[in-house]
Amino acid sequence: MHIQEGNRNEVEKSVQWSALHTHYQSERKVEALLSAKGFETFLPTYESIRRWKDRTKKISEALFPGYLFIAGVSERRLQVVTTPGVCAIVCVAGTPATIPGHEIEAIRKCVSDPGKVAPHPFLRGGDSVQVQSGPLAGVAGTLVRMKDSLRLVVSVEILGRAAAVEIDANCVRRTNWGRLSNTGQVSGTGSAA
Repeated sequence: MHIQEGNRNEVEKSVQWSALHTHYQSERKVEALLSAKGFETFLPTYESIRRWKDRTKKISEALFPGYLFIAGVSERRLQVVTTPGVCAIVCVAGTPATIPGHEIEAIRKCVSDPGKVAPHPFLRGGDSVQVQSGPLAGVAGTLVRMKDSLRLVVSVEILGRAAAVEIDANCVRRTNWGRLSNTGQVSGTGSAA
C-alpha cells in the first residue's frame, strides 16, 4: 500500500504498527507475501559494500535483520503467523506490541537516504538530541561520535534495535542536560551539543 508523503503523518497516527520476527534472511520474502495479502508493511533497508577477492558490490540489507514492521496485525493475526517465513509477532503479555508512530516515522526519515544509514548497537544512555533542521527535522535520538563523524542513533525500544544516520552537529539540540548514569542520576556539565 503506497501512501503519499503529505498524508503519511495523519495515517501514521491512526495506524497500529507492530513488528514481526522472521526466519534468517527472509525479511524481503515475508514482506512480499504480506503485501500480496493486503497488509501495509515497512522493511527499512540500508546499503552496504561487500568486498570479495575478485569484486566489490553494493547491496541492500535489512536495517534490523530478522524484523519487519506491519500495520493492522491485530485484526488478522492468523493470516500473519501462517505466512511462510514468519517466526512470530513481537508481543507483550500475549498482545502484539505497538510500535509508537514517532519511532516508525523516525526510521522512515533515516532510511530516506540508505547510503547514509547503518545498523548501530542499541543504546540506553547518552545525550538525547532532537534534529532542528534539514530532512530529519523533528527526529529525536542519541548523538554519538563514530570515527570522524557524528551520528544520530534512532532506537526501536520494543525490539532492542537501533539505527545510526550521519548528521551535522549544528542541526541538533540537546533535549536533556547530561547523561543518565546506571543509578538514574543525571551527570554532566549541561553544555549544549
